[in-house]
Amino acid sequence: MTNRKCLVTGGAGFIGCAISKELCDQFDEVVVVDLLHEQVHPTRTRPKALDERARLVVADVCDSAAWARLLADFTPSLVIHLAAETGTGQSLTEATRHAQVNVTGTAVMLDALSKCATKPSRIVLTSSRAVYGEGPWVTDAGQVVYPGQRSVEQLQRHEWDFPGAKPRPASAATSRPMPVSVYGATKLAQEHVLGAWCSAMGVEATVLRLQNVYGPGQSLSNPYTGIVSLFCRLAREKKSIPLYEDGAMLRDFVFIDDVAAMILRAASAPLSPHPIDVGTGHSVTIAEAARIIATLYDAPEPHVCALYRFGDVRHASCDIGDTVARFNWRPQIPVQEGIKRLSAWIEEQLPRAN
Repeated sequence: MTNRKCLVTGGAGFIGCAISKELCDQFDEVVVVDLLHEQVHPTRTRPKALDERARLVVADVCDSAAWARLLADFTPSLVIHLAAETGTGQSLTEATRHAQVNVTGTAVMLDALSKCATKPSRIVLTSSRAVYGEGPWVTDAGQVVYPGQRSVEQLQRHEWDFPGAKPRPASAATSRPMPVSVYGATKLAQEHVLGAWCSAMGVEATVLRLQNVYGPGQSLSNPYTGIVSLFCRLAREKKSIPLYEDGAMLRDFVFIDDVAAMILRAASAPLSPHPIDVGTGHSVTIAEAARIIATLYDAPEPHVCALYRFGDVRHASCDIGDTVARFNWRPQIPVQEGIKRLSAWIEEQLPRAN
């Protein structure tokens, strides 16, 4: 039987750890390439959640020499490309870092693979709902429009929505990607770079556009990702959760176990003609999520602070009908249950409050 090998970039992170056991069960060899950036890994040590059978290579995806050393004696049949800089707000002030890792890092990896005698049969890329930006909206007259980025003046007037229109869930099959953040723009560029290379090289490419992923294992030290875990930590300290804008922003929170199951399925399932939307298909407002968390911790009622962050979208949700039909996959964990599981995990990680 052919020796099956899997390469996972950014595989020591939240999602990589969640899929590591199944990958090690399925493949003869699993290699994880991860920089162990301090923002995600404060101690820069191997995560306990990463399956012990996976070989961890501490390296930067932008380092061509590191790729040459690794691929000299390792020829993956599958690549799962998770490595990325995330964080909408942070990307506005650290655009170079996001572009370097997300775009250049992907190109460096592809250049290294081009020099190998054996190319992977498939590359799975985890992209983001951020590529849609505000996504499609429907006017009162029934016309689909793409309003684009909200202006500074609009936000300063606290004009959160687009008058005369309502949001529509995004769909990779029909919606036009129009990112409104540097992060979203780099993820869309990443999709395009990968797609062009794979098409030319005869390598299968699968792109997953993830909604807001949360759950046990998420970094508790990274201030730029994980609004659910941030809310849990605030409520745990009996603080009132601050709600940006008016708290009515819609988000699709999808649990890590469901995301892991979809990634593993996408690694071998028949190819989709377009990117794959991965969410629950059911959105909740930020205020609703905050109230669930506040109630769980018996914390004060969340409060509207009316602050805003430029580059944030008003609403983000997706239509998973095509994903469910094409991949026989359906999310199993509703947000109330997912928050309970995350809360229980956080209690295991953090010292108890006095």
